Amino acid sequence: MTITVHHLENSRSQRVLWMLEELGLPYAVRRYARDPKTMLAPPALRKVHPLGKSPVIDHDGRVVAETATILEYLVALAGGRFGPPQDSDGALRWRYFLDYAEGSLMPPLLLRLVIDKMGPFGWVARRTVTNMAMAHIDYVEAELSRRAWFAGAEISAADIMMSFPLEAARQRLKLDGHRPTITDWLDRIHARPAYQAALEKGGAYAYA
Repeated sequence: MTITVHHLENSRSQRVLWMLEELGLPYAVRRYARDPKTMLAPPALRKVHPLGKSPVIDHDGRVVAETATILEYLVALAGGRFGPPQDSDGALRWRYFLDYAEGSLMPPLLLRLVIDKMGPFGWVARRTVTNMAMAHIDYVEAELSRRAWFAGAEISAADIMMSFPLEAARQRLKLDGHRPTITDWLDRIHARPAYQAALEKGGAYAYA
């Protein structure tokens, strides 16, 4: 079994490296640098997938894109490890947070990043977008206060999926000291040996 991760620096693909380390699956990393002016992915990624995005994995010639899809694919390869809990409520939460991370939480954080780069032109929208993002942060803070991990009592792919937007939120919204439950969760995942090993494989990562 050969898994190649096409890894773009400072991107969602760091989660895939972390997942692979947690599962102990063998893999290789092909790194890609962002354009220093536009911060976009390089054209070389279009040779891997038509959209030229990351993460993408190549597993013995099968190309799989989109983080949540990749994580589910890896769960299946690992015989269900890091998959949903056995109880129906936990399984539903697992599926929900796999979708919520990119479908609901990430968009206002991305808008905030764009607005911050606009300087004075973005000031009018900045408060509205920040309030949108903070509504999600308050929701996540409350959810994590109910259980140790997003889906239940054990860490799962749901936590790996939620890592990137919450790392971005910690930096962009300055959460430390204001959302202790999220901060504690981030500190716990960053302390995991598999997370640290993924950083070594992936290279510099601005959000860790």
